[in-house]
Amino acid sequence: MISPLDQRPLYLEVAERVRELIYRDTLKPGDWIDELGLCAQLGISRTPLREALKVLHSENLVEMVSRRGCRVKELDDQELLELFPVMASLEGLCANLATQKLSAVNLKRLEKIHTQLEVYAENEDVDKYYEANREFHRSIQDLAENRWLIRIAEELRNVLGLARHRQLTMPGRLHSSLDEHREIMDALRKGDAEAAASAMHKHLCQQERVLKIESKSKSGEVTPG
Repeated sequence: MISPLDQRPLYLEVAERVRELIYRDTLKPGDWIDELGLCAQLGISRTPLREALKVLHSENLVEMVSRRGCRVKELDDQELLELFPVMASLEGLCANLATQKLSAVNLKRLEKIHTQLEVYAENEDVDKYYEANREFHRSIQDLAENRWLIRIAEELRNVLGLARHRQLTMPGRLHSSLDEHREIMDALRKGDAEAAASAMHKHLCQQERVLKIESKSKSGEVTPG
């Protein structure tokens, strides 16, 4: 009989550390990854780092460039705009299933995260708001208790994380996002699965809309009021 491993393989721990550097914007889209520097910081050899980068490559967070190394993936506007409708449908389904299975204990946990969102939005703290927001969405995803849905949604959420600062730093977007979260919470409190799915879908579609406005602004196009 094969005994279970005592701990996760080192390369998975390294992948988690590098993933967090990307999410915290320490490593930005387009940045080249300094492999020797990271190895020195983490106290590891290049082998586990390279294995970790393969994991992140499979998650579409980094890209390997022949004879040059590895850099954080930079999504173009078209890729992002194609991704949001897919995520809106997946997250809407997560919200629907989670609401049907929601216990008082889990609702209390979501309330706690939502309270953090209120505080971070009030303080205009985009980084902390993003972290709490990610925890909120992951919690609802886990409460859906559908392994296939969780697997797909998690992979695509990782990719969307590359653009988080673009939409949350748009004027007024932080507080608009909070208003959308209030709608989601209201539906969860009422146990209304359809309303929760609709509010979540709307939340993701609004993010898509903000990025469209930003994209048109960058290109010099006039955006209708």
